[in-house]
Amino acid sequence: AQAGVPIDAVALANQGETVLAWDPATGEPLSTAIVWQDRRSEEICARLRGQADRVAQATGLVLDPYFSAPKMAWLRENVTKEGVVTTSDSWLVHRLTGEFVTDAATASRSLVTRLDDADWDDGLLELFGLGGERLPRIAANDEVIGSTSAFGGDLPVCGLVVDQQAALLAENCLTAGEAKCTFGTGAFLLANTGTSATRSAAGLAASVAWRVRGETSYCLDGQVYTAASAVRWLQDLGMIGSAADLDAVAADDSEGVLCV
Repeated sequence: AQAGVPIDAVALANQGETVLAWDPATGEPLSTAIVWQDRRSEEICARLRGQADRVAQATGLVLDPYFSAPKMAWLRENVTKEGVVTTSDSWLVHRLTGEFVTDAATASRSLVTRLDDADWDDGLLELFGLGGERLPRIAANDEVIGSTSAFGGDLPVCGLVVDQQAALLAENCLTAGEAKCTFGTGAFLLANTGTSATRSAAGLAASVAWRVRGETSYCLDGQVYTAASAVRWLQDLGMIGSAADLDAVAADDSEGVLCV
């Protein structure tokens, strides 16, 4: 209404590893959301460290609290066993459409889906103590999920995708070997690896980039957890008033000092 422009469709680029518990009958949340930077599920990953190679081979991911399954397990162990526990996109789409879905790219960031076919893996679900969970259907990224009247009229809801994979598409990295780096709270370097599921030998995350027109494309992902959040940290310390002050306070020469 504020933009004063017509809307043809509603799409969702979500933060792919944020999770919460919620009631599928009412749509009401049963927990706060645990975001991607949260490390409270470190103990769960430590318990499973002996399975790290198995997890990596199946999922293409490193066993780490960054991904969604350890957070889901932590919520089940410490907060609630009621309702469903999913990534935030499933909750948002349910509120918009009533459907219970996630997309192939988001599912591939969970540690409980197989990289080769982007489907839930029963063995990995059992490993994380999630074997009895009701899980959303995994949809293609170009699928029309349902419709919503939340934005006026009856609009299709479609184009579900992880935010970083959305950025890979938006930067026109459509063929194998093309890569982008985008900056926000963190910095994320993604490279399109084509239609073959390629595992990394260097600790990078292999994920579904998107599943469109019946074909799945993959990517390798290198995550720098701290980018703009480091600027916010400097502000909180009182060293700068805003990001614009960085230029004014920067030394002419770092003299070899690195901030990692």
